Amino acid sequence: MSVTLEPGPHPYTGLILLSGQDSPGITQALFSALSAFAVTILDIEQVVIRERLILTVLISLNPSHAAAIESDLSECAASLEVDIAVSFSHSNPESIAAKSGLLHVTALGNPLKPGAIAAIAGEIAEQGANIERIYRTASYPISAFEFVISGSSQQEIQSALAALSVDQGVDIAVQKGGLMRWAKKLVLMDVDSTLIQQEVIELLAAKAGVETEVREITQAAMRGELDFAQSLKARVALFKGLPESVIEEVRAEISLTPGARTLVRTLQRIGHTVAVVTGGFIEVIEPLLKELGIEHYRANSLEISEGVLTGHTTGVVIDRAAKAVALKDFAELAGVGIDQTIAIGDGANDLDMIAAAGLGIAFNAKPAVRAAADSAVNQPYLDSVLYLMGIAREDVEADQSLQA
Repeated sequence: MSVTLEPGPHPYTGLILLSGQDSPGITQALFSALSAFAVTILDIEQVVIRERLILTVLISLNPSHAAAIESDLSECAASLEVDIAVSFSHSNPESIAAKSGLLHVTALGNPLKPGAIAAIAGEIAEQGANIERIYRTASYPISAFEFVISGSSQQEIQSALAALSVDQGVDIAVQKGGLMRWAKKLVLMDVDSTLIQQEVIELLAAKAGVETEVREITQAAMRGELDFAQSLKARVALFKGLPESVIEEVRAEISLTPGARTLVRTLQRIGHTVAVVTGGFIEVIEPLLKELGIEHYRANSLEISEGVLTGHTTGVVIDRAAKAVALKDFAELAGVGIDQTIAIGDGANDLDMIAAAGLGIAFNAKPAVRAAADSAVNQPYLDSVLYLMGIAREDVEADQSLQA
């Protein structure tokens, strides 16, 4: 190790890098060695991976103390059986905490390959941005990492990483840093194939024996031959005469998407508002929503007369425009701005609310929806949304253990 004394306009700083087998007392020993000198701690980073410790410390010091500090740290390294490297210079001591305009790039994968990380880092560099920090937020059932970057705009980075997400098979979200990332939010979800794994209208079609007819109408709507209201009317007409009891039968057949309960419970525990809007039917899903403690929801309603379905709906049809209206209405009820909303959906009927939300997330969605959304989750776990919000898996599990 060598000491280089270089005059300059910046304060004199020392960068200390300690690495080795982790054991109790290493951090204490390092800072005890430094406590003998008139130094100021400017930054600290420490991580343990597979029992290997990496500890970095940035200090400011009197240049005349550099040699003595280095000598004491050499003795400390020998006694601890670790490696300590030191670099002294006149340099700008600005830490990441002092930087503004930081962006958080979250990458999700199962698995997450080295090539994907290399591609993400390459695109960030191509935009003239710098990676300030990388850390893991989840390791199972998917891997999630956050890159904290500086030197670029959200739009530039988001555009650069959009194609890469498809090519590398990873889900990527880009969000601004700062306090607003942790502010109270409204999270609005679609139901069919999002909150639950099934499509309720298909379950009803099976009860009526009209699966083929319903599928053909759905495909016509996807081709643009019918709008949602027309397709809903045509499909519900096929249910005319079904006994009301089929609603209870269909309720028994629906199941939550993996991670849905964890997502809802975690968001509610930390003060966010969870709401639901769906082109499905309130008679089927309302008991489930009440069980989950979801107070704000909108859905279509089946008309029932004398114990049978009439083949009509009642009230306002919940189409894509109505979903965007619900987003704004629920945001007002929750007391949050539209920029603090998150919309999650999978189909064309969700496009307007995804576009209107502060963060639009396409969940296992069709290509057109993925292209329109700010971020896409193509993993089967709905609680992956938590990682996009900066909530770590360890924090979720700690919360669950406290509730146990």
